[in-house]
Amino acid sequence: MAQRPRLFAWSLPAFLALSGCATVNPRPDYERVAKHVAEATGQHSIYRPGDEDLADQKVEELRADGISAEEAVQICLLNNPSLQAEFLNVGMARADLVQSGLLSNPSLGLSLRLPAGGGLAALEGGIAQNIADLWQIPVRKRAAQRELDRAILELASKAADLAADTKVAYFDAVAAQQLHETALGNLDVARELLELAQTRQGAGAGTELDVNLSRSLVLDAELEAASSRLAVAESRRSLAKLLGATDDADKLVLLDPLPPPPSRQPDLAQLLELAKQWRLDMKAARQAVSAAEAALKEQLRAIIPSVELGVEVERGERERAEGRDLLADTARASIAAGQLTAPDIEPRSARDVDTDFSIGPSIGLEIPIFDQNQAQIAKAKYAYEQARKTLDALDRAVTQEVRGALDRAATAWELAWLYETRSIPLAERNLELSRESYQAGKVSFLSVLEAQRFFLESRSKYVKALQTAAGTIPDLERTIGRPFEGLVAAASGVPTTDAATSQPSEGEQP
Repeated sequence: MAQRPRLFAWSLPAFLALSGCATVNPRPDYERVAKHVAEATGQHSIYRPGDEDLADQKVEELRADGISAEEAVQICLLNNPSLQAEFLNVGMARADLVQSGLLSNPSLGLSLRLPAGGGLAALEGGIAQNIADLWQIPVRKRAAQRELDRAILELASKAADLAADTKVAYFDAVAAQQLHETALGNLDVARELLELAQTRQGAGAGTELDVNLSRSLVLDAELEAASSRLAVAESRRSLAKLLGATDDADKLVLLDPLPPPPSRQPDLAQLLELAKQWRLDMKAARQAVSAAEAALKEQLRAIIPSVELGVEVERGERERAEGRDLLADTARASIAAGQLTAPDIEPRSARDVDTDFSIGPSIGLEIPIFDQNQAQIAKAKYAYEQARKTLDALDRAVTQEVRGALDRAATAWELAWLYETRSIPLAERNLELSRESYQAGKVSFLSVLEAQRFFLESRSKYVKALQTAAGTIPDLERTIGRPFEGLVAAASGVPTTDAATSQPSEGEQP
């Protein structure tokens, strides 16, 4: 009987020790996200849940004296609310990983039965633990770890896409401002031509048709200036949305001009190799395959989901003693002793009728007769095959995406170069010659008008070509998964210490 308290005394601490201390701390996972984003974008400042005050302070510092394109990316990574919401997916994946390593709670059963004739009740009790966790937890944790890795890579990929979108939006806003300034300059040029036509008409050398054609050119320039002003406002609002800014977008001070086309073009073959090695969506797809494979192994081990091992205790009932009258026994004892005397106490063995105590091990097993987990195993197999097919589809698509991105970049860079070196100089020279010839009476006003139209269109098209060329840089970064500064050097075979030539982090398979 004295052993029963000891049994429960050591059983409870043993179960508590097995349960462990489960805490959810996704902070290291956020650091892994930041590392992936830094490798893909070159930016080391990124939001982390819990650091809202530090992020707000950093954003204020970056916006204090205007923002460059790189600073705009930093602000986006620190302040974009959609990206901040995505971080919580990593926290939830970490919570799933912690949960996957926990033992299931033990089950306690008690049963009390009262005898019909009174007396001590019968008591049955037992405590059991599902020991199937011993072989299910390892595969369950591996599956959860792969899901966490995939969530980290997916978040980093979305952050890299946001960084590229922010660069494109920044260059679009700069280009819109430059197009607006070009439209205002074109308006001044058109007004100069109008003054020239009016002067020629006043001198009797020009006609009213020349003046009216000049006025139509001025009107077109005014319409272009008005529409370009609206384009500036719209592009700034798009940029402000990505930056998470809530104040007036017109207050954004953009410092960087449109960048010139690079002097060196990357090599296609090496770009393809870099893309398949470094693209975050490729890494996430590979992790999805690993996660699906681990989930399949988990379902294979779940054929017998429950094996409970425990201890059961049973105490039999004790009925009330029969045939004894305590009052009569007291009277007899008192008469015999000559004074009030209590009756004799009966031995314990005579009083405890039908009582016993037993303790022993128990086992409970769910027998897989009807449900052998066939459906979940089949589902896991389909999910694994689906993940493999998705990875294969992405691997094939990357080749065409890299080719397309490089082709778009090369074409945009060539167009910008042609406008800068040939089209605009030719248009300026033609306009100058046509005006001189018109003033000398050698050509008609239509020649001047045509030369001016060509000049104005060339200026606007040059800015648009620069805008397109600038947008191809973040497009290449998005397609390859590396910062452009080290990308050209790495893909051209030039030695560099940039992160673009480093090895994949954390032992991930390329």
